[in-house]
Amino acid sequence: MEPFTRLTAVAAPLDLPNIDTDRIIPARFLVKPKGAPGYAGFLFRDVRFNADGSEKPEFVLNQAPYRGARILVVAENFGCGSSREMAVWVLEAYGIRSVIAPSLGDIFHANCYKNGLLPVILPGEIVAGLRRQLHERPGAAVTVDLDAQTVGAPGGAQHRFEADPFRKEMLLTGRDELGLTLDFEARIGEFEERHARAMSWVAPPRR
Repeated sequence: MEPFTRLTAVAAPLDLPNIDTDRIIPARFLVKPKGAPGYAGFLFRDVRFNADGSEKPEFVLNQAPYRGARILVVAENFGCGSSREMAVWVLEAYGIRSVIAPSLGDIFHANCYKNGLLPVILPGEIVAGLRRQLHERPGAAVTVDLDAQTVGAPGGAQHRFEADPFRKEMLLTGRDELGLTLDFEARIGEFEERHARAMSWVAPPRR
């Protein structure tokens, strides 16, 4: 998993509340494996593209100033709906590394941390203000600093956000739960050896 420390990048505003995971990646694409060719093209497929595959010019990510966005600034309850982890995979495939919101779907929020994408929760009025600035200054950059736990707005204001210490450390070091477990592989092996010796009547014989 790619570590997240500090990112300054173009941010795109999405004003519609309650964008669910089926809007982020429609169910018909869930059979596609992570990293499949063209995976980024599934992001917001039904609102980003017409049936013939042509772009919808009114969609924010199809507009020139926002095409390279790596940060989304969204409205309430983004990522609600089904628990599909693919909603985070497809954002990551497009290049999104952080989502700033007043609230997120609970499972989507957890899946972000498990896949190297930083979810930032800020008060609704601050997030709405950030979206207004991005509409007024298309292509403006936002800075998200996980170590300092701050968001730097295009106008220069700094907004502090909360981050769970354990999840923060995992993102800063680029580890998920599996990576954390593997850090203790040697100690786990030592325990298994001691356990096999001390309780040989329980441990199955090695083949």
